[in-house]
Amino acid sequence: MSRRKKRQTRRSTTTQANTSQTTAAQSSHDDFNPDYTYVIKDLRRIATLAGTFLLILIILSFFLR
Repeated sequence: MSRRKKRQTRRSTTTQANTSQTTAAQSSHDDFNPDYTYVIKDLRRIATLAGTFLLILIILSFFLR
């Protein structure tokens, strides 16, 4: 009987430790909230410039033939 009690207490302490680790991991995950709006703005500008330059090259290819 004493063995069963020891095993049960070990399981309960392990469960409590896992629960506290899980909540700590969730709170740190919730705190991380990056703001990448400036990156999206820069990528749109790069895409616009690349499209413009490609269009200019296509138009120039017709005149240079």
